[in-house]
Amino acid sequence: MTLHIETPALLFSATSLILLAYTNRFLTIATIVRSLKKTYDEHENKSILIEIKNLNLRLTLIRYMQLFGVLSLFLSVFAMLLLFFDIQLAGLYFFGFSLLSLLISLALSFWEISISVKALQVHLSDLIQK
Repeated sequence: MTLHIETPALLFSATSLILLAYTNRFLTIATIVRSLKKTYDEHENKSILIEIKNLNLRLTLIRYMQLFGVLSLFLSVFAMLLLFFDIQLAGLYFFGFSLLSLLISLALSFWEISISVKALQVHLSDLIQK
């Protein structure tokens, strides 16, 4: 199989947009955690503590999503460098690892989204039951 230098370059725009979305999610959740921490310090409500733990898990997942997204971009660039120097086989393997890293990042994103949806369903269950 022959891999051209343009193929790994296709990941640039997609990976950059994904990393931007991950960063936005991280910043939003971090703001919510800070707000909930302040509320918890004032009222020490157990449900707030549970929500903070849930958000902490989500922040951890987002950190790993970002890590694997950046790794995917790094490996893709490295694959392009190898292809530029006409080292086909190594370039092919590094591009494969780049795709695998992107796949892991997306799987973690799916997991984080499912946790988010479940948390929202818990919040909305009070309204639905009324």
